[in-house]
Amino acid sequence: MPVTHVGQQLLSGAASGFGMTFCLQPLDLLKTRIQQGDSAFGPRKVPRILPTALEVVHSHGVLGLWRGTTASLLRNVPGIALYMTSLTQLRTAMANSPYFARTDNIQATGNGSVLPKISTQGNLLAGAVTRVGVGFVLNPFSVVKARFESDMYAYESLTGAFRSISRQGPSEFFRGVLASSLRDAPYAGLFVVFYEAIKRETLYMFPSMSSTQSAVLHSVAAGSAGALATILTHPFDVVKTKIQVRKEERYHGLMRTVRTIWAQRGVSGYFDGVSLRIGRKVLSSAIGWAAYETLLMFMHRVRPKTEQEQ
Repeated sequence: MPVTHVGQQLLSGAASGFGMTFCLQPLDLLKTRIQQGDSAFGPRKVPRILPTALEVVHSHGVLGLWRGTTASLLRNVPGIALYMTSLTQLRTAMANSPYFARTDNIQATGNGSVLPKISTQGNLLAGAVTRVGVGFVLNPFSVVKARFESDMYAYESLTGAFRSISRQGPSEFFRGVLASSLRDAPYAGLFVVFYEAIKRETLYMFPSMSSTQSAVLHSVAAGSAGALATILTHPFDVVKTKIQVRKEERYHGLMRTVRTIWAQRGVSGYFDGVSLRIGRKVLSSAIGWAAYETLLMFMHRVRPKTEQEQ
């Protein structure tokens, strides 16, 4: 299996995180605006995507759709770099274990992939553990990001936002961490399982791929995996956003928020913004993982040549 350095993995992950965050920030902002609503214990008209977008543009101009980009970059660039690198390192370690090593003979070759190959159970565990760990460490940035994207807070700067939240106590930075974990653990685990399964089956049918074909494969596999995992875990994303953004007592705590949403709108309340999140996850996964694997494969090809010249 090709080996890449941790530094290369961090660089590839950071570049991937920057690109997807900047391009897809408007989808994140609109999702937050739609999810932040409070039904006041009665039926409400769910905000539609286009009217919400037009309202933002009318109030703040087109650039208003990128409000919170700095906070998102602070959360996503190191977050995605740490997640992808930690995931790769953990899967590399697990590949050497008889409990998680692959038991079939299907292997990616050439331009197929440079990532380690482990069992389905190993992928599920590695994705869940890595995502929850990184998510916990970076939850303070998630809170700031969600509130910047919301229109319920008038923060003028990132430092002002951090000061405002810190005055409410350290625990305020970890609001929604349980809901985030319940969303991220199954999402990340399922994503890695689906992603690797789609890649494996495609590489089995088309074992020889050019760099361009490989990039397309990674985009399709990641986009498909992102859509499937998103649909299955979206309710926890709604709960997480409510906890991080709403100030009312009925949104303090996981179970209290779950009951509040159920009382207000029933099952449909747990799927606010689902189309936006699916769209964002499909695009971010396709862009992010294609960029990550393509950069790693490029570095892997260049490094031996560089070492030979030295």
